[in-house]
Amino acid sequence: MKLDSSIAAVVTGAASGLGEATARALAARGVKVAVFDRDAGKGGNVAADIGGIFCQVDVTSDEAVAAAFAKAREAHGQERICVSCAGVANAVKTVGRDKATGEIRPYPVQQFELVVQINLIGTFRVLAASAAGMATLDPLDDGEKGVIVNTASVAAQDGQIGQAAYSASKAGVLGMALPVARDLMGEGIRVNTILPGVFETPMVAMMPPNVKEALAAQVPFPKRLGQPEEYARLALFMCENPYLNGEYVRLDGAIRMAPR
Repeated sequence: MKLDSSIAAVVTGAASGLGEATARALAARGVKVAVFDRDAGKGGNVAADIGGIFCQVDVTSDEAVAAAFAKAREAHGQERICVSCAGVANAVKTVGRDKATGEIRPYPVQQFELVVQINLIGTFRVLAASAAGMATLDPLDDGEKGVIVNTASVAAQDGQIGQAAYSASKAGVLGMALPVARDLMGEGIRVNTILPGVFETPMVAMMPPNVKEALAAQVPFPKRLGQPEEYARLALFMCENPYLNGEYVRLDGAIRMAPR
């Protein structure tokens, strides 16, 4: 797909981190970008900076997602690109002990459900709504109507201690890539997935410096954390290469996460 001003895009989680970098990279190519995020302040600033439109959205809500797509399409027309970066992470062991009493407690199921609702079901909710709109479009010269890029994580394959919910949610994003691509093959819509390693994002920024240094040291090469712009470059490549479909790519400097 040629990236220019004739193309509209939606990027979720675009107020910061990987989503923001992708929204900025698409806009730099002339694409009309809708910034989807819960954070109206940061999201509005990003949209203003790139000449896009901000749509406040909670990806766990059918109504909020539908309203955001309606607003984006009214402003820019039907999107041909949808990149999902919205997500959360937590660290809770399956069984834990209360530090004060020593009481053994299971993982709170409500916390597990919330991570899955945002990372997995929210991603599917967005891609399904986007694909339904893309299917109404006339195909481009190569028969393509649109492309969807989802964000999983290396934790989908080598999750660490405390990452049961996060790894399960991201493994679900990875696992649905091929069947969704097959579902949409008759519509001319491609679906691909990126599995980022440890990137300089707001979630990682909250970690103590020594923890970030230790993570960077685990990366074989280059020995540093990933930069959001590197994720954005891969997302744009996935949009531009018409033969890349139903695929996933680890973007991680060859890291394989240790148990902790």
